Amino acid sequence: MAEQELSSTMVEHEYGASEIQVLEGLEAVRKRPGMYIGSTSSSGLHHLVYEIVDNAIDEALAGYCDHITVTILEGDVIKVTDNGRGIPVDIQQQTGKPALEVVYTILHAGGKFGGGGYKVSGGLHGVGASVVNALSEWLEVRVHKNGSIYEMKFARGDVAQEMKIVGTTDLTGTEVIFKPDSEIFEDTVYDYEILHKRMREQAFLNAGLHITTTDSRPEQDKFDDMCYKGGIREFVTYINRNKTPLHEQVIYVCGERDDSMAEIALQYNDSYNELILSFANNIHTPEGGMHETGFKSALTRVLNAYGQKTGLLKNDDKVSGEDCREGLTVVISVKLTEAQFEGQTKAKLGNSEIRTLVDSLFSEKLAIFLEENPSVGRTILEKALTASRAREAARRARENIRRKTALDGSTLPGKLADCNERDPKLTEIYIVEGDSAGGSAKGGRDARFQAILPLWGKMLNVEKARADKVYGNDKLTPVITALGAGLGDEFDVLKLRYHKIIIMADADVDGAHIRTLLLTFFFRFMRPLVEGGYVYTAVPPLYKLVRGKTIRYAYSDPERDQISAEMRGEDGKGKVEISRNKGLGEMDPHELWETTMDPEHRILKRFDLSDAVAADEAFTILMGEKVEPRKAFIEENAKYVVNLDI
Repeated sequence: MAEQELSSTMVEHEYGASEIQVLEGLEAVRKRPGMYIGSTSSSGLHHLVYEIVDNAIDEALAGYCDHITVTILEGDVIKVTDNGRGIPVDIQQQTGKPALEVVYTILHAGGKFGGGGYKVSGGLHGVGASVVNALSEWLEVRVHKNGSIYEMKFARGDVAQEMKIVGTTDLTGTEVIFKPDSEIFEDTVYDYEILHKRMREQAFLNAGLHITTTDSRPEQDKFDDMCYKGGIREFVTYINRNKTPLHEQVIYVCGERDDSMAEIALQYNDSYNELILSFANNIHTPEGGMHETGFKSALTRVLNAYGQKTGLLKNDDKVSGEDCREGLTVVISVKLTEAQFEGQTKAKLGNSEIRTLVDSLFSEKLAIFLEENPSVGRTILEKALTASRAREAARRARENIRRKTALDGSTLPGKLADCNERDPKLTEIYIVEGDSAGGSAKGGRDARFQAILPLWGKMLNVEKARADKVYGNDKLTPVITALGAGLGDEFDVLKLRYHKIIIMADADVDGAHIRTLLLTFFFRFMRPLVEGGYVYTAVPPLYKLVRGKTIRYAYSDPERDQISAEMRGEDGKGKVEISRNKGLGEMDPHELWETTMDPEHRILKRFDLSDAVAADEAFTILMGEKVEPRKAFIEENAKYVVNLDI
């Protein structure tokens, strides 16, 4: 299959050893892998694949590659092929070694430091190939170039087989096969969906680039073939597929200046949430940067000018940037020669010149679009005006809460049983379903550092509500005031009163619903809580097992069976009474402390935000207006549900 995946490419610019520059030798990668790939957990494991794929995509950006394949082989071995020019194989002058060996054995060696190999690249640090090699049990690379197939093998970063010619070919490209080192990584099992999502994202960002992903491990047999001629326009359509767009056409803008290029695709939907995805040289910038700043300022300025010109905005009325972005889905992709990323993780773009490019380009072309599409312009501006009115209503509701608590002489909700410790790093709050469970939790807690806030009844589904409705909701207001960090654009994590926010609900349908409602609230209105890893869910036991005076608890069916067998002993005749825990309120304070609240024995699950698009999609499907996507989700995932009481 590899022979078919590699093809002839244009040779307008010869990519040779003279363009490989060595900055320093490879050192300390195996001792400090987190410095280079973020962590040795699952994210670091998958990052190895991204590093190799990024090199292939750099070839696509340079115009020499149009097909990349990523395959998970048996034993969680990864194979990546591309039909680019092929890594240089001639002698690199500074080292006297083949350039292929230099790329895979020396840190900061590559064609991305001004040698002319690449104008635009995401892998600016030049550490990708060598780091993957250093952190692999073994790695093999085959280069199709100059009519020959060159092969080289490595073991934990060291050369295991010198470069040699193993065949002839009329194709060009590179094939890399590697096995992650189990001495380095906590787990070496690859998740196909994680890789597939990343590759789909790259296919969207590079219009016309063909990316194939395959899982050929036993009993897997997964395959996806992706190529999007519409590029990021199709990306926006894909993101909004479970939402209701306010205008059918995706607004698309692109342009160049000097060696920089920017493209923007956006579409409004009827939700109250914004989703901005930004990229620089195909690298996701979750913390934004200058390209996002330029887009936001241009959008706000143009919509206000359009509103004044059409009379939709009266006198000196204005809509804020937040108002202009309500219900907005936008993908911003910029490509530039000297990208300045903040930190090795490349989370934020710092090039000030790209802000000017995006601002001027988007301002000019959006203004033209609105003039030519007045119905779309009116729809967008009316959405912003409605958001502005709701924001003012939210401000009044917020002030009412502040005045009310000031008059009451207390800023904390009456049902809150606070803790004695005042350092938020040492404190935690249990948000508990129901007064009875709240009573048990108050009786069982350690009052030094554990606070309890009981909630009652079903709370507001914030997926279908604006901030003004949230502030006026009697179920959510106690949560807002207890946490003390504000809401929405006013949220300040530095004011957070507890650094562990633990949702404690029954292990049944109602409990799952309450957890989902609270998580939706935190994600939409207090996202830094989720991003910062402050939100947890408690895991109460599912079963209580009693034999004589011995009492034990099980948190799953397999654990129940194991404990039951242990309690019966070797004779197997002893009777073990097993009862299903129906609710937290039925447990006495001592039981609740021992099983669910004692830091020495409890089980907590922490929620994180590793994929903003996936999280946004999940909350939209589960809690949004459309029924069909939710029905399809339930039908597809019902087989994974365990321990569900109906």
